[in-house]
Amino acid sequence: MPAARSRPNLATPLAGLVLSLAGVTGLLVATASSAQAASGPAHTAHDAPALECRGQGVDPDARVRYRSEIKIDAPLSTVFRTQTDVERWPSWQDAVLTNERFDSGPLRPGSSFRWSTPVPATPSTPATTLEITSTVQQLQRNHCIRWTGPADGEGIHIDEGTHVWTFTEVRGGVLVRTEETWTGEQAEADVPTSTEALGAGLEIWLKDLKAAAEARADC
Repeated sequence: MPAARSRPNLATPLAGLVLSLAGVTGLLVATASSAQAASGPAHTAHDAPALECRGQGVDPDARVRYRSEIKIDAPLSTVFRTQTDVERWPSWQDAVLTNERFDSGPLRPGSSFRWSTPVPATPSTPATTLEITSTVQQLQRNHCIRWTGPADGEGIHIDEGTHVWTFTEVRGGVLVRTEETWTGEQAEADVPTSTEALGAGLEIWLKDLKAAAEARADC
């Protein structure tokens, strides 16, 4: 995990950046197919019990948090494999440019990977690429996964993101729930805007996962 480094005047650039991210991901959500939107993600109230994987959840003290869920019409093993085969994320997520595993074999506790996503220019920051280093902390096959790690780009830094996913078989498919928190001075400088950006990204991730898993199930 890269060490944090000093960055001057970062609170304002982050606010502009997350606004742009919210706008871009919001546009992607708006252009999703009507059939997909009809069964799309459902945002969950913040007072709902926190998601957990093997007894561990998101940061309980984080001020930036978002939770949502979606039902996917595909076998549980297909949904879980699609989500945890992280090196193939770029093949079904337009927002993921690269993903590099630091180990091999099935994803497991201790596995780490670095992935990147494009960030548009804002009035206060240039266009850049955000790099996220994620380390799996807990995993239960076909049930849940939890990873943590920092994010870095030019003019932006998130100290720690904590992300939990759960997968539950239900009638007609699999219910996928996700919850994520961000911590750090920049993310917490404007909590509503950071939360909006986080939520927009998670909503499109869920829709992309649904589309990819259902397509694989039909093959």
